[in-house]
Amino acid sequence: MTADSKTGVVAASRRGSSPLELVLCAVGESLASAWETAAEGRPHIRVHRGSVLDVHADAVVSPANSYGWMRGGVDAVYAAHFPAIEQQVRSAVLAYHGGELPIGEALIVPTGATQPAWLITAPTMKEPAQALAPETVHPYLAAKAVFRLWREGVLDDGAPVRGTVKTIAMPGLGTGIGGVPPQVCARQVAAAWDAVFEPGSVART
Repeated sequence: MTADSKTGVVAASRRGSSPLELVLCAVGESLASAWETAAEGRPHIRVHRGSVLDVHADAVVSPANSYGWMRGGVDAVYAAHFPAIEQQVRSAVLAYHGGELPIGEALIVPTGATQPAWLITAPTMKEPAQALAPETVHPYLAAKAVFRLWREGVLDDGAPVRGTVKTIAMPGLGTGIGGVPPQVCARQVAAAWDAVFEPGSVART
């Protein structure tokens, strides 16, 4: 994958040097409580009770579908807040994945706003409004894609993603329309974090 000056798509090719703060966001208490468990013992993760757009973050995560449609759940909130974002996402998906972004991959595009300046799309479902199976591992795959992109990606100007994006705000992955239980999502996000960032590696690299 190569960087694109129009969409800000990331190419995973090298490390940056800045630590990440991951903010897990929830408007409901069940997800917030599950997030608290995921954040426990992980000093670079904190929980925000409220809208993902209320967080002072450099990037937000979109747990969209593989085609980049943003018509439901938190994606509809993003589309209303950033009028051109759906087209940005769909153009990037078309340019770099032939119109279908596989689950387990992520792209970063500019929002057109000052903050958050970036949106990371990491699909949790292939089709829009798709219910996920109870045994799904899609939250894990989506979260891992986000974390790998942050750790290894570069922007179109060659700057490491992690040098520009210091704070990422993440809503529930698949917990809305997808129907994934909050505890399952939180457990998988924590596992993805641990898989990408070994203990101490966020601060060290």
